[in-house]
Amino acid sequence: MDRNTFTGLFLIMIIIAGSVWFFKPSSAEIAKEKALQHQDSLKRVGIKTPATAIIDTAKIANKPVDTAALKSPFGATLNGTEKLITVENKDLKLKLSTRGGSIYSVELKNFKTFDKKPLVLFDGDANKFGFSFAAGVANVNTSERYFTPSAAGLQVTGQDSSAITMRLSYSPTQYIDYIYTLKGEGYKVGLVIKATGLDNVIANSSSININWESNIHKLEKSITLDRQNSYIGYFNTESNYDFFGDTKDDQKDIADKKMQWVSFKQHFFSSVLMSKDGFSKSNFIVSTDTSNHADIKQLKANLVLARDADGTFPLDFYFSPNHFKTLQAQGHSLEKQIYMGWGPLKYINRYAVQPVFNFLTLFNWNYGLIILALTVILKLVLSPLTYKSYLSMAKMRVLKPEMDEIKAKVGEDNPTLLQQEYLKLYKKAGVNPLGGCLPLLIQMPIVIAFFRFFPGLFELRGQSFLWMHDLSTYDSIVNFGFSIPFIGDHLSLMCLLMTISTLIYTYFNNQISGVSGQMKYIGYITPVIFLGALNGYPAGLNYYYFLANMLTFLQQYIIRLMVDDKKIHAQIQENKKKPEDKKKKSGFGAKMEEMMRQQQQVQAKKK
Repeated sequence: MDRNTFTGLFLIMIIIAGSVWFFKPSSAEIAKEKALQHQDSLKRVGIKTPATAIIDTAKIANKPVDTAALKSPFGATLNGTEKLITVENKDLKLKLSTRGGSIYSVELKNFKTFDKKPLVLFDGDANKFGFSFAAGVANVNTSERYFTPSAAGLQVTGQDSSAITMRLSYSPTQYIDYIYTLKGEGYKVGLVIKATGLDNVIANSSSININWESNIHKLEKSITLDRQNSYIGYFNTESNYDFFGDTKDDQKDIADKKMQWVSFKQHFFSSVLMSKDGFSKSNFIVSTDTSNHADIKQLKANLVLARDADGTFPLDFYFSPNHFKTLQAQGHSLEKQIYMGWGPLKYINRYAVQPVFNFLTLFNWNYGLIILALTVILKLVLSPLTYKSYLSMAKMRVLKPEMDEIKAKVGEDNPTLLQQEYLKLYKKAGVNPLGGCLPLLIQMPIVIAFFRFFPGLFELRGQSFLWMHDLSTYDSIVNFGFSIPFIGDHLSLMCLLMTISTLIYTYFNNQISGVSGQMKYIGYITPVIFLGALNGYPAGLNYYYFLANMLTFLQQYIIRLMVDDKKIHAQIQENKKKPEDKKKKSGFGAKMEEMMRQQQQVQAKKK
């Protein structure tokens, strides 16, 4: 080799050696990779991986304690240094605090916030879990005391389940244990509270008063929708679910029914506390600090829990997405947290819309296409009613010239007589004036049901379609930087398109029905109101209403080809020629005719 070749090879060797040294993994990364390889090998042989735990080196400074308090029962537990213990499995990452022995924070590992940050349901000192009891002359609140974690960290209790114990000591043989259990995957965290040797220390050990507080974080783009869909839900042992605090700050006491579980529900995620035997008394508080833009609400629950037959207080936490199938699979009717509307709307969404939507998801289409398919199916199901409504409006349109003649003959100063003459015309022609309204009224509950279905649909979260980056929130094309009354701080493109399509639909509908006068313009006000009301709602909902309008245009175009006004007019004229007794007389028509007759008699007496 000549000198240049040797120099080039030597420089290449230096670069390779330097890159290997510079980019080599750290010891922590090597340990993590080995753990992952170990997990993979366990999965290959069918062994499930237990949860893991790490005691953080970071410490939070303790607060000074009055020396007199240190001499009280459990006084030694007032002094300590807070440490955080990270416990995680495939789906959850928890941090347990030695102060209070409670869950300090919860992260759902498989999800992100709207701005792609780790999804943490709650964290910080504002979140508390503990119970109070009397020990001698002292009142002990466990959330203010320092626990000691089990020295060995998580202990394997089963093939895929592990446990960690947080101990609040009174003496070496007298203590309270918080025993947390976590499987290798899933959203359930078990907690057993167990008191040992304290029957003579605690005044009343047959039940405990649990205090659970949480400042729930803003996780979604719209803080308004986040707050509207965040509240306290509860399910009693009689299988009845209810909730409160969605629209205003409130407080509620329930002493006559046992609660099987209590939920701190957010828009798309929930924290649930459950007892198999139920909480005998419950007190709930919901408050909102509108100046705090990081937290959407402050939720509190005070619960009374009786001791189990084995002397323990067993509980379960569920930190889960509000996905219908996921909640349903966990059991205990947790899917009832997903609000699907009141009265008949709930049953329409639960037993009609939800199964059809789940079926369409099996095709693995984009959710924009699934909404399109769902809208088409709805329109096909309702097409008979739509046809009847259109046919009735066509009959009224054909009768309009004759109605105008009656109006000119009778005059507008006698509305009772005018309506009576209209009824006579309807009767002769065999036309029901409400025929166009009744099919629409039947359709309304189904249309309104979708208003509740889409905003709570977890599947739309983070799903994009066309220009809409997230179908579960609004698609703003203009951000004003300040709030405008009625509109808000942005303008949603899909809401704007929905409003324009509704205005066009109203125009053509007026042409079909022959509406005139003030009623003609009232129809244009409603879409404008919808623009302000739905501007902050999910793009998926406005997209559905937009599609519904477009498909209605198509339906009416097809029906118009099928309906001949000349044939309708000829049929009406044939009806007029029929003898009076052969014509159908509805109960409604007879009642209206009698009511008009009575009103005319009253007016005659007044004159």
